[in-house]
Amino acid sequence: MKTMRRLLFAALALACTAPVVHAEDTGPYVAETDPAVLRKLERWEDWKFGFMMHWGAYSQWGVVESWSLCSEDVDWCGPPKHNKFTEKYANDYVGYVKAYEKLPTTFNPVKFDPDRWAGIAKDAGMKYVVFTTKHHDGFSMFDTRQTNYRITAANVPFHSNPRANVAKEVFSAFRKQGFGIGAYFSKADWHSQDYWWPRFATPNRYTNYDTRKYPQRWQDFVKFTHAQIGELTNGDYGPIDILWLDAGWVRPARADDNKDITDIGAFRPGPEDIDMPGLAKIARHNQPGLIIVDRAVGGRYENYRTPEQQVPDKPLSYPWETCMTLGDSWSFAPHDHYKSAHKVVHLLADVVAKGGNFLLNVGPDGNGELPPEAVERLHQVGQWMRVNGEAIYASRAIAPYSSGKFRYTRLRDGTVYAIYLPDDNEQQLPAQLKIPGPAPARGAQVRLLGSDAALAWTREGDATIVTIADAVRSTSKGAYAWVFRLPGAAAKSDGKR
Repeated sequence: MKTMRRLLFAALALACTAPVVHAEDTGPYVAETDPAVLRKLERWEDWKFGFMMHWGAYSQWGVVESWSLCSEDVDWCGPPKHNKFTEKYANDYVGYVKAYEKLPTTFNPVKFDPDRWAGIAKDAGMKYVVFTTKHHDGFSMFDTRQTNYRITAANVPFHSNPRANVAKEVFSAFRKQGFGIGAYFSKADWHSQDYWWPRFATPNRYTNYDTRKYPQRWQDFVKFTHAQIGELTNGDYGPIDILWLDAGWVRPARADDNKDITDIGAFRPGPEDIDMPGLAKIARHNQPGLIIVDRAVGGRYENYRTPEQQVPDKPLSYPWETCMTLGDSWSFAPHDHYKSAHKVVHLLADVVAKGGNFLLNVGPDGNGELPPEAVERLHQVGQWMRVNGEAIYASRAIAPYSSGKFRYTRLRDGTVYAIYLPDDNEQQLPAQLKIPGPAPARGAQVRLLGSDAALAWTREGDATIVTIADAVRSTSKGAYAWVFRLPGAAAKSDGKR
């Protein structure tokens, strides 16, 4: 009960602070007050490093997930021009949509092996997974009863496979490996006739009818969405920790709607209130303490925020997670360009030093396999994590957060880690290193993670001067980043942020 009271007081204190608005913010963060959700958020913050996968029938073509169905005038929408499967539709949007919608009839990913996926993610040092149960195109990767546009439908070749209920198999495989479980779910559904009504053209991502003029049609869509959320959370798919909701434009009306539509050339015909209180009630009745991420919407159902493909310049005052692709694409793309392990480790350190989590995405191919180059990158990151993970997991931010090439994290016991991020061509530590910031406790043994040797150190002004023996420099050569443990550099924590 004392723990619950502390969690409640912490949440209320956050709620009473002055509003802070950052990139991708949609207004002041609304702190959660449910003790069960707060406990799960605290555990989620300990995980730090997660694995995301965009996978669906579109993976057969290696095209962007869903967005090629959208006819907005931006470079990621419309039929791809340089793809052997789709180039004939470059100037035939209607033909492309028909072909795209038939993709499930050829989807037979017989090499789908969720146990292998989980093993690869575990080897990388990841602690939770977020899997796409349904993207904007409406194709459900779970055995929903609400539509035949699903992986288990009779016209999908994979439906007879013992692992056809893909989301359930993924969640089970990752749960066996000790992962936290997150269900990505798009609130938009471009296949549903109650969202994109065939009576009208579909000029953009929004509903193609005015929901105020046709309220029953919209209410039918709300009912459909709530029913799918009920299916995912009713226990058939096991315990779920995170409901990661996408399509942030599906939300109640705002005063500035349609004020400036030049960014995507998209006019919103009417509000798209999905009844989040009702949706959340269903989900949390089935999964008490569920973290809900109504991303890019704000309000009480955005328990943490998700800057996409970017790392904030400084720490944020609320729980957050950078979601980012390992390659250039969220879904599988032939010949994708993957970030180096060096780059991923630096991103991870930067995110965690600022108090965030890092959710890294890889798209499996149409056969159900993770691309070999991506697997190799994840393995390399895992090698670094096995040596240095203690500076990442269950850590929290500590000032100065970053200083030059250094990033800092702290543990609840007062241990601080200084993570040194070398340049691309920097292969070896210098013989002496000046670490600005928190001072180790008097008499503490400063060590480089991966080495048992105690390093000689002195304190000069606001910096710790560490002398690194040649043997330590030699054995640690070529690391993506070097981590120094500074015991007692911070006060012990009561477990809060």
